[in-house]
Amino acid sequence: MSRKKIDLGSIKNIHLMGVGGAGMSGLALLFHELGFNVSGCDMGRTAYVEKLEKAGVKILYGHDVRHLDECGVDLLAYSSAIPASNPELAEARRKEIPVMQRAELLSLLFDSKNGIGVAGTHGKTTTTSLISYILEQADMQPTIAVGGELCDIGCNAKLGMGEYMVAELDESDESFEYFHPLYSVVTNVDWDHVNHYPDLQAVIDAFGRFLCNTKEGGKLFLCGEDAGVKKVIEALPDDLKNRVHLFGRDPSFDFYAADIQYHCGGGLNYSFYAKGRKMGTIELVISGEHNVLDSLAACGVAHELGVSFDIVQKAMRMFHGAKRRLQLRAMCPDNILVYDDYGHHPREIEATLNAVRLMYPDRRILLIFQPHRYTRTQALFDRFAEVLASVPQVVLLPIYAADEQPIPGVSSELIGATVAKRGGNCVLAQNKVEAAGRVMSLVRPGDLILTEGAGDVCVIGDLVIQELNRSFASAL
Repeated sequence: MSRKKIDLGSIKNIHLMGVGGAGMSGLALLFHELGFNVSGCDMGRTAYVEKLEKAGVKILYGHDVRHLDECGVDLLAYSSAIPASNPELAEARRKEIPVMQRAELLSLLFDSKNGIGVAGTHGKTTTTSLISYILEQADMQPTIAVGGELCDIGCNAKLGMGEYMVAELDESDESFEYFHPLYSVVTNVDWDHVNHYPDLQAVIDAFGRFLCNTKEGGKLFLCGEDAGVKKVIEALPDDLKNRVHLFGRDPSFDFYAADIQYHCGGGLNYSFYAKGRKMGTIELVISGEHNVLDSLAACGVAHELGVSFDIVQKAMRMFHGAKRRLQLRAMCPDNILVYDDYGHHPREIEATLNAVRLMYPDRRILLIFQPHRYTRTQALFDRFAEVLASVPQVVLLPIYAADEQPIPGVSSELIGATVAKRGGNCVLAQNKVEAAGRVMSLVRPGDLILTEGAGDVCVIGDLVIQELNRSFASAL
């Protein structure tokens, strides 16, 4: 995928459309810290927007062609949520203002450094965060761009003075092909973003093209136990296959975990092996089999960078994850726990549920799930139902549309009916207030409440926490 040729030396004022999201807000922070005059617009105020305003970035609300003159725009970048028909975007093109996708602009900075690019259908936010945190602890001062907020660093982007840049790269629209990493990391390859990829093979082909962009002399860190990744490797040219470093739980891999122990209440530890040599024990506060694999990728990268294993161990022990990744929101009265998670694909939800069961084998799970996108629901509803049917109690919200239009016959009812056919226990709620009410009528002492989804389902957790605390206070 070719990138537009832009001389950033001639650019003074950068305007970002859709700046309220995780990716665009991080981009705004980076270029603001680089000394550019950065402005941004979005339809509403988000936590990311608030941080940008505090940092001194000019924020405009709504989309309007007048923004271009008001901000003296020299370069406009836009998120994937902005349609080509948007009047502000169309006017920029009419005025021949350089226009770029978010990934194009980010790749200009990334390719100017020794880039560590983390891709994968699932787990890339945690893996990017782990690598970033290890390099921070090693005083390597990396530049960081993550699709979520790191609990330990307190932001989703940071300009560093070191030679390395760690970035989470998005495969959803193939824009990760703009990047040319020194180290390419792939956590897994699965069929998702079905509005863009017609089948799994199209996803496999895209990841293959991404890996072919690895810089000369660079290295590939790939999950050796993932079925999709194995298919990507099969199609790689021989010169790239010779640069592959596999990670996973197989002793034949370059980096592997053995003697894995999961702890009740959270956390895990395992013995880490690099190139056949036992390096020592890795301890993590975060939980789940998927986080073993994510941490192995980070350990492998750190090993190849020559980071002391003592520093890796320390960083792993201190790492508290990224926000909305199985994040504990509250410990409520009656020993009720409330967690929140970003998972929006059946495989992600299954991994989260397995982690919760390892952490709290004796707790009943009450899951509030908000499906994300009509196209994903249409393609994967049966797999969603299979996963949800394993949960004792599910409250199902309407589909979070994102930027999609409804599809006839596709709704949360489709998932709910299939859950019922599989013998699961699922109730539907038409809105957040009704969902919170359903939860309050179903919750029992000692339950674990889990809000799940990539939309705004976490709001229900806030409502439930407030009501649980209010009910307890009124009973005193």
